[in-house]
Amino acid sequence: MMYMHYCKHCNRIHMLNGHKFDCPNCCGPLVELSISYLEYANMDMDQRAAFKDRCNDQEQLKHLSTTYRLYKYSKWYKEMNGKNGKDNDSDSDSL
Repeated sequence: MMYMHYCKHCNRIHMLNGHKFDCPNCCGPLVELSISYLEYANMDMDQRAAFKDRCNDQEQLKHLSTTYRLYKYSKWYKEMNGKNGKDNDSDSDSL
């Protein structure tokens, strides 16, 4: 599935498959946006520029972003925590 992400470091909006954490352009941290690809694709160029400006504002970005909540159940997350020696199930009940 395609998700919209924003990179604060390079000020770019990316459409990426899956829930990504690193920018493909600069390897900086990404923020997942709550807007769907279809909503973004239906915007004209002026609306996209205004949306990117809103993403650049830290307060507005909080309202435009979302958190992928099920990552704790994913295989890669469990493997990553297993390698780090953390307990996988300790906080999964808090969802």
